[in-house]
Amino acid sequence: MAAMTAVIETWPIAGEFRISRGSKREAVVVVVTLRDGPHTGRGECTPYPRFGETPEGVLAAITALAPAIAGGLTRAQLQDALPAGAARNAIDCAMWDLEAKQAGVPVWQLAGLTAPRPLTTAYTLSLDTPDAMAAKAAASAQYPLLKLKLAGEGDAARLTAIRAARPDARLIVDANEAWQPELLPKLFAMAEVAGVELIEQPLAQGKDEALARMLRLIRVCADESAHDAQGVAELSDRYDAVNIKLDKTGGLTEALAMSAAARKAGLQVMVGCMIATSLAMAPAALVAQTADWADLDGPLLLARDRQLGLIYDGALLLPPTPELWG
Repeated sequence: MAAMTAVIETWPIAGEFRISRGSKREAVVVVVTLRDGPHTGRGECTPYPRFGETPEGVLAAITALAPAIAGGLTRAQLQDALPAGAARNAIDCAMWDLEAKQAGVPVWQLAGLTAPRPLTTAYTLSLDTPDAMAAKAAASAQYPLLKLKLAGEGDAARLTAIRAARPDARLIVDANEAWQPELLPKLFAMAEVAGVELIEQPLAQGKDEALARMLRLIRVCADESAHDAQGVAELSDRYDAVNIKLDKTGGLTEALAMSAAARKAGLQVMVGCMIATSLAMAPAALVAQTADWADLDGPLLLARDRQLGLIYDGALLLPPTPELWG
């Protein structure tokens, strides 16, 4: 049994972060804390506006479960008590953290994983003019893998400028559902010329059937279309990879199951994030140990991170310490 508290926190972003759906200057997260005598476990989530989540709604869903958690609700029971999403993510990760502190062993051991190693993370360039994105790419020479937020119109100029600024960089592009089916051949050809290695969620969720009918010369990754382990297999005709985010899966428990399901379906794996603090990245870093791409740069996009946060050495993300999580 554990006592649970939850709070909404706001963290300023370094500048403005823009994608095809809009822009923001702060990251709003919800932090769950579980206390059981001398032991404390924490988890952080970012409500997902694309799927109708708000900080207040997520906080209410978490708070409503406090009596059940105080009564002994287990992590296994949590998977049925809440749907996949941000609220379950924060509680699930806090439960893992608390279990590790109670057992005196790290989460990776509890989960039957190998000891975490440093990871190379992608670094995200938010949507902007070609010149501005090229300048940011040139100023990000310490990051060998860049993830570019695109929007359809003007993307050819963006890619040309960025490739000229960083001929050495590996490139991932993320359209956030903004491309149109009739333009796919042109856009894919443009990306091939630029040396892009992965295209993330080019079409809208539920309207991505065109991907199954085309020859995909560049691998395509599902993000908004990929939520949990159960739905992974049906994506394999349209996608070559899935982006696993704990705020979509509803926590580390389902994220690990989704990673296994993706491999069984013959799909590659990216582990991604929302813009959030190191507390949200720490459990995702465990899933990313076996991923093909890690996109865990959330704290790098903030004006400041929480104390005892993750250590980034350029693009190299070091494993979390127990003082942070796990």
